[in-house]
Amino acid sequence: MSSSQKNLVELLTQALKSVNIEVEATTFEVEHHGGYLDCLMHIVSPHGHRRLAIEMLRQAYPRDIRDAAWQLQAFLRDNDDANDIILMVAAEHLSEGAKDDLRHHQLAYFEASGTFYLRHKEWLIDIQRSSKPASRRGALALFTGAREQVILTLLVEHRNFRSGLELAEMSMTSTYTVSTVLTELERREWIESEGSGRTLRRRLSKPAELLDAWAEAWTQRKDTKTKWHCYVPNPAKLLDYLAGKIDTVEREGCVFTGAGAANRIVPHLTRADTADIIIPPGEAKIYANAFWMKSVDKGANVTLIERSGVSTMFAKKDTVSGALLANPFILYLDLLDGKGRNKELAEQLRLQELGI
Repeated sequence: MSSSQKNLVELLTQALKSVNIEVEATTFEVEHHGGYLDCLMHIVSPHGHRRLAIEMLRQAYPRDIRDAAWQLQAFLRDNDDANDIILMVAAEHLSEGAKDDLRHHQLAYFEASGTFYLRHKEWLIDIQRSSKPASRRGALALFTGAREQVILTLLVEHRNFRSGLELAEMSMTSTYTVSTVLTELERREWIESEGSGRTLRRRLSKPAELLDAWAEAWTQRKDTKTKWHCYVPNPAKLLDYLAGKIDTVEREGCVFTGAGAANRIVPHLTRADTADIIIPPGEAKIYANAFWMKSVDKGANVTLIERSGVSTMFAKKDTVSGALLANPFILYLDLLDGKGRNKELAEQLRLQELGI
């Protein structure tokens, strides 16, 4: 038994004592036909003797509760003639979803913070304390590389249940990458599912929480950006002019983002006379020459952003200019750069287009 488990048992013992329940004996790793029970406590109170059958976890989320409930039920089946057994899950941290599932399964639970719930015949203990998850070693970095492609796909498809294979095809990643991301999102309780086995389909249950977490990570990224000036007779037509140039020079992998592009989707600003363009890494000079632009320190109206991967996924053509506009989720993230009225435009885009 680990030191953390010993500490958890000690905390539970103290919690029981605080409500006039004494622990007479404690046995660990109790063997039964279904496997091993982590801990069995013999307890006594003014209402009589009982036995607490306990599964111990570190951090418990809904899928962990399903496994723990199965283990506890297996122990109970081996003692089906006993009516004094109370099934319990004890953990260092219990998520809110885990607590809901425990109550649904009619299981007692205890958390290291002091949260304690137990209902059995004449006994009722319901102590709720605030808690914070323990630090999780090896927590998955969601917002990197191919994983971001899965994240964007889930957000774009947040109203639809999709299989792992469908998500892999749509995000242009491997089923392993999809599975890794889904596992982490399930741990955070941001995923819901329907079906099972080959018919298993999943979708986001909390797309707003995922988008907010991605936005926080996005604003910390360090992109290679260069500033340029492009002369156009009518500054308000800058995006249209550049879109026409791209068709002329036949450059691929070029997507418009920022205020100019977002204003084409949710017209909000009176004018957008600058352009932000996502281009393949290392091609800034090629595009600058193609657009007849000059590098400037002041007075820039074009920003070239060197990126690949998720930034150009699910882009759509502007029906007026023919410009390829970044997906609204990418536009939203890029508008969080703090420039001018971009934040205001981002809020409008989220409200009208993203809807989350």
